[in-house]
Amino acid sequence: MQSLENRVPPPLVTLVVAAAMWGASSNSPSLVANGVVRYSFVVVFFWLGGLFAAPSFRAFGRARTTIDPIQIDRASAVVTTGIYRITRNPMYVGLTSLLLSWAAYLASPWSFLGPIVFALFITRLQIIPEERALTAKFGAACTDYRSGVRRWL
Repeated sequence: MQSLENRVPPPLVTLVVAAAMWGASSNSPSLVANGVVRYSFVVVFFWLGGLFAAPSFRAFGRARTTIDPIQIDRASAVVTTGIYRITRNPMYVGLTSLLLSWAAYLASPWSFLGPIVFALFITRLQIIPEERALTAKFGAACTDYRSGVRRWL
């Protein structure tokens, strides 16, 4: 598994998981859900994804550090302001929320496994290696930040 650490771009993982969710939903019964309730969840999770992701990109831009998780060695700062006071990984929270929106749209019990698989994959093969690299590079600043802010929510 270590050979996959920081190797697969998270947006690609998101697309693969979304495609798998669609495939799983086409082979399983749909949940019986009121259309208004179902689409409300679709919209809420979609907007939550944007509310977490958009400010995280702005914060990285202001800090002039890379958003590329594959090139973590290019990081020039530990971003701790704005949305990063709520979660250490708002971009991944945003992608997970988009997958939850997609699962609500698909309305299949199996599709709701997608966001869980995504979160587990990203935690093990992206977040943990990122934290290891950032701690090695930034030391106490990263350790202090990690001790005060949750990884997800």
